[in-house]
Amino acid sequence: MPDSPDTPEPTAPDGPAPEPLLAPRDGVPPLTDTPDAVRAVAAALAAGSGPLAVDAERASGFRYSARAYLIQLRRRGAGTVLLDPIPVVAAGEDGRDALAVLAEAIGDLEWVLHSADQDLPGLAELGLTPGSLYDTELAGRLAGFDRVGLAAMVERVLGLSLQKGHGAADWSTRPLPDTWLNYAALDVEVLVELRDAMAEELERQGKTDWAAQEFEHIRLSPPPAPKPDRWRRTSGIHTVKNARTLAAIRELWTARDDLARKRDVAPSRVLPDSAITAAAQQNPSSSGELRSLPVFGGPRQRRQSHVWMAALERARTLPDDALPPITQPFTGPPPVSRWSRRDPAAAARLAAVREAMTDLSARVDVPVENLCAPDTIRRLCWDWPGPPATDDLPAHVDAVLAARGARPWQRELVGPVVAEALAAADAPEVTDE
Repeated sequence: MPDSPDTPEPTAPDGPAPEPLLAPRDGVPPLTDTPDAVRAVAAALAAGSGPLAVDAERASGFRYSARAYLIQLRRRGAGTVLLDPIPVVAAGEDGRDALAVLAEAIGDLEWVLHSADQDLPGLAELGLTPGSLYDTELAGRLAGFDRVGLAAMVERVLGLSLQKGHGAADWSTRPLPDTWLNYAALDVEVLVELRDAMAEELERQGKTDWAAQEFEHIRLSPPPAPKPDRWRRTSGIHTVKNARTLAAIRELWTARDDLARKRDVAPSRVLPDSAITAAAQQNPSSSGELRSLPVFGGPRQRRQSHVWMAALERARTLPDDALPPITQPFTGPPPVSRWSRRDPAAAARLAAVREAMTDLSARVDVPVENLCAPDTIRRLCWDWPGPPATDDLPAHVDAVLAARGARPWQRELVGPVVAEALAAADAPEVTDE
């Protein structure tokens, strides 16, 4: 699990200093990296009690895939497990069988994760899925905490100071350094204690059912679908106003993505965005011209010159009707900055709803984005059907919220507030005669 960008919240001047948690209280366990070892820890975890603390370390920024390169598990009575899935998977059928044994041992347990949506996809690739879920980061959001990183929450709630610092490391490195393993074990050391404290806090605030619905939503949600036209997020592309140049960026981006996926290397480590944009704008006609550009003259890029030249050639030979549009086509509402010009009534609706949602957020102490997905609010205000669909405005709002996946607690809380704001914004002006 990568470090959160936030830092621990400072302890109040008159409060006790947080107790440093420098190492696991039972020591750093040995790596579980063979099928037989996986079966042994599966039996130990099954014999434990209470929820299962779970974390996973990936190699974001280094690898293309989101696979888990280390899995941390901890349960009362069983201690902490540091599972290296790479050699286990490499063991073939025996490894798959061992992981299946582990999945059966822990699959019916409540898993406690921090920011679960980051780790669940990589765990699911290994056949590991939870029977139920508790997300401590989301619990912090619902409780109204300003900072919800693991270190910040552990300090605020438990009075402990976690040692952090390796979350952004390349966890595909082998062997894993001892300091990294210490860090990894600490991430699950007090996760169950944090879960119990947050459960008490949410109960005190009357938000236990809200949290349960959110946790189940995360558990059952499939991985998000890839966004269309991902190549348009290439750095520097906003300066390009020529369709042929955009086509070159698209072809180079696609060629890079193919190479990165095959090698399981982060795309930026195959070729930086700046090099893609520069090559598309310069449009070299030979390998020699390409190699004269920054980056492309290096030893690794020289070996791939034929790949980049083929991509540029594809862009040069595309018929005009196959070129990408200069501006990205919208699949939903346009950018909010354009609403007042394109549809002033929709802009007025959005302003009214945003104000109402801000007030609601302050009243229940939950961030606006956790009350309702921002895109759902935008679509409600933009895709305005008018009468007769909006004759029963509360029913219309509830139907839209339900269709876009809002949970029952969100529909009950947000629906009336949004309907009232929309009704006020859509009411005809009354002028004095």
